[in-house]
Amino acid sequence: MIIRERLSGNETIARALKQVEPDVMAAYPITPSTEIPQYFSSYVANGEVKTEFVAVESEHSAMSACIGAAAAGGRTVTATSACGLALMWELLYVASSMRLPVMMPVVNRALSGPININNDHSDSMGARDSGWIQLYAENNQEAYDNYLMGMRIGEHPDVLLPVMTCQDGFITSHALENIDLLEDEYVKKFVGTYNNEIRLLNPKHPVSMGPYDTPFFYMEHKRQQAEAMRNSKKVILDIFKEFGELTGRKYGYFEEYKMEGAERAILILNSSAGTAKATVDQLREKGEKVGLIKLRVYRPFPMEELAKAFSHVKAVAVLDKADSYSNCGGPVYTDLRSACYGMANGPKMINFIYGLGGRDVTMDNFSHVYSELDKVVKTGDVGEHYRYLGVRE
Repeated sequence: MIIRERLSGNETIARALKQVEPDVMAAYPITPSTEIPQYFSSYVANGEVKTEFVAVESEHSAMSACIGAAAAGGRTVTATSACGLALMWELLYVASSMRLPVMMPVVNRALSGPININNDHSDSMGARDSGWIQLYAENNQEAYDNYLMGMRIGEHPDVLLPVMTCQDGFITSHALENIDLLEDEYVKKFVGTYNNEIRLLNPKHPVSMGPYDTPFFYMEHKRQQAEAMRNSKKVILDIFKEFGELTGRKYGYFEEYKMEGAERAILILNSSAGTAKATVDQLREKGEKVGLIKLRVYRPFPMEELAKAFSHVKAVAVLDKADSYSNCGGPVYTDLRSACYGMANGPKMINFIYGLGGRDVTMDNFSHVYSELDKVVKTGDVGEHYRYLGVRE
């Protein structure tokens, strides 16, 4: 049932696409996600899949083609990064409002300007409120698993929302790792067939898609989107459980790492979690009560569950690999702060913006974060809650 391979993150996603064999892929190249459609287009050219590959002139056109194909009833995918995602902006909202479960791997990269092609999360974090489900991956194995589970989640009849599966540009997208793939037959059985009755090419169920929505109905339709996102929380856990029974790899909204008895903890997502875990191990060996939570599902945001997970902690640092320029902190920080608001004896909380434009983050950086948390615990004074990590002042 298991195939052991050594693949880059991009090739891993292309292999998952090959196993699923979607009806349509529309894509335009952009670093560092270019290899995903490049690998997959070779499968199409070689006759290994029957997918219709649509080479378009821009990312805006890619998402437009996906919307048309998905509205017609096809299982539809694309892939992009950074400015490519930004060029899709208008269409992101169209896809989610039309309740089309388009699947899109996002290989996280800094947005211009200044021009930068290295990793941070400004692209997908900028799209956090576009109505797309967002899953994040620490490594290539999680990127593969998220893709297969994400397709099931988005296509669930109680959800019907588009899904982004995010991984870090170059750090995981181009790095080779040993991963376990499922055999094709198990992938096809797990993902199943997609047969949405609400589609343009179903004469038994006439439907209009994309019409002008008047003030008499618009709010109700936006409320339905919000309800679908809420519905996805239960669906996500159900599909995670099913996938765990199939593979032995168990997932939740987030991963708790050495949180037993922790007084200080950080919240982080994607590949930097590996370095942070090594720092936790080092500090635990010295007797320090530290822990870590790695967020995997960012939209929908698991508000109650995170608040409970941090309820016994005295101080928390949220690490954001994107800034929001709100003067309130990064996007994950403001969401967690909202989740913990009103908690009796809730944790003190600080925010660090880090890794922008590919700035390296080391174990020394994370040790500094835990040291700052120690000061907060001992003094009770948060000080400046909105900080930068590893930046020259």
